[in-house]
Order: sequence, then structure tokens, then C-alpha cells
Amino acid sequence: MDPAYREWTEAFIGLIETYSSVTILSHIRPDPDAIGTALGIYHWLKASGKRVEVANASRELPGYLDFLPGFDRIKHRMDYEDALIIACDCGSIDRLGFDVSGREVVNIDHHLTNTRFGTLNAVDSRAVASAEVAWRLLSPLGTVPKEAAVAWYVALVSDTRNFTTQNMHRGVFDCAAALVDRGVDIPEVTRQVLHRRSLASLRILGRAIDSLELRLDARVALMSLTRADRLATGARDPDLDGIVDYARSLVTVEVAVMLVEYSDYIKVSLRSKGADVARIAQHFGGGGHAVAAGFEMEGMDLESAQNRIVKMIETLEVLV
Repeated sequence: MDPAYREWTEAFIGLIETYSSVTILSHIRPDPDAIGTALGIYHWLKASGKRVEVANASRELPGYLDFLPGFDRIKHRMDYEDALIIACDCGSIDRLGFDVSGREVVNIDHHLTNTRFGTLNAVDSRAVASAEVAWRLLSPLGTVPKEAAVAWYVALVSDTRNFTTQNMHRGVFDCAAALVDRGVDIPEVTRQVLHRRSLASLRILGRAIDSLELRLDARVALMSLTRADRLATGARDPDLDGIVDYARSLVTVEVAVMLVEYSDYIKVSLRSKGADVARIAQHFGGGGHAVAAGFEMEGMDLESAQNRIVKMIETLEVLV
């Protein structure tokens, strides 16, 4: 076992044994890695006989993940007092959406820009997903329940875009193989994750592509979605997942940017083919990975936000 994981696992055991109850949280507007990591840990702890709850502060969860065992157990509140907090896939404590001040927190994540806000910080930026961190942390402690294996496998598949992201390495396939050995039905997971798109997700994709602009000699692609776009198509936050990757797929594009307008802020997603877009996100108070990051902007319209981002790409010289 990697020395860092050995240390984290020993510290985790010590914390778990101290508490009678555990609350598992994931970041607001959760993606499959956040939900899958949380549910996997939930099932692992339940199998070990622990009193455990799982919660997320967002009212809208990705509906296509409803096939995951335990999805219906996700609450939108914390009921346990004095419980150990486990934060999943969350780069900073404010992204939890709950007040956990004064509580001990196990921080399980893989984002390079994680702020290390936990009592225990099991943060591995080499991992392709937080679920990989969770598996490496917990699998040495006993047999992984099938329900946990399914949740973690779905998280791996989703965060690696079907094992195609640039941070893939041999160990990811070892992790996936171990999870499959626990009973993951690969064809069924593929059907559930890839073949259950909503009509709204296709309609909003069309609007995003129509908005596409190329800047800086076609090395930067911009897509923007207004509040009116989301209202007209009926798209919810989970319907926007993966849209920015269409812009990144263009042959000349090195950095793709998607801006989504909300009532009082603009959410920005960044993707690249190698350029360090985490530097851009950090400049605007966000974070993420070198090739996938994000942040929020307030007090400006979409056009102004686009111009500021393009200017910062130039200023930071992130294009490779």
C-alpha cells in the first residue's frame, strides 16, 4: 500500500472508532463522482455496522443516477448531531452547503486545488476520481460490498468520461477490475449512465452549440447559456453535464469555456487538452484540476464575463 494511504487509513480507523454516528456529505450541484463516492462509503459503513446517514444540500440531484443502490437514502438535511463528517469530492468546505463548523471532518477528494479543510485530508490529485481515493482508502479494511462497488465504478466511469481522460493510469484499471469482481454489471451500468438522457439535455445542448464562439486564433472556444435558454428547454443542472466537452473536441481548440447564467451569478466550466486551466479558476476564486476546473462570477453579464476570461487566458499565458 502507498505510504500516504496507509497513514490515511490508520487515521480514518481511529476517527471512525471514536464516533457512534457518521454523516456523509458531497458538494452542492453534485456530479456522479460526488454521489457515487458518498454512496459507496455509505454502503461500506453500513456493512460494517455503523450508524450512518448521507446528505446533499442541493434539491436537484442527477436523476439518471436513481438506479444506484441507496440513491433514495440521500437527504437534504443533516439529522445526526455530534457525528463524524465525511466530505466527498469537495474542494473547499463552503461547497458542502452545510454548516460543519466545530465538527471533525474526513476530507476525501482528488482535486489539485483542495484547501485541505479536514481533520483528516485524504486528498490525492493523482487519482482520477474521488471514488478511486475512497476505494484505496477503505478496500484494505475488508470486503467491499457489491452496492459500494457499483457506486464507485459509476463514479470512475463518469469522471474519466469512460476511461478517456488524460489523467488515466494503470492503477485506474486495477481499481475498476477489483470493483467489477465484486459484481458490477458493466452493460447495465453503461445503459443507465449513457443511454438515459433527457430530452431537455439534448435541447440545451443545441442551444449551447449555437452559442459557440472561437477566440484567440480559434484556440479558445466559448459557449454561453442564458437563464432564458434553461427555462425554454426545461433543462436542470444535471442536464448540462458534459456539454463543455463538445467545445473542447474541436481540432484547433486548446481551452473550452462554458458560461451558465443564473439569477445572481454566472457559473463557469473550463476544460483543456493540456493547458493548466486550474490557474484561471484559482484567479477567480475557484479550483479544480489542471485540465478541468470551474468557478463563479458575480456582478456582470455574459459578454463581460467572456471578455474577462479571455483576457485572463492571455495574461496568464496558459495556452500551450
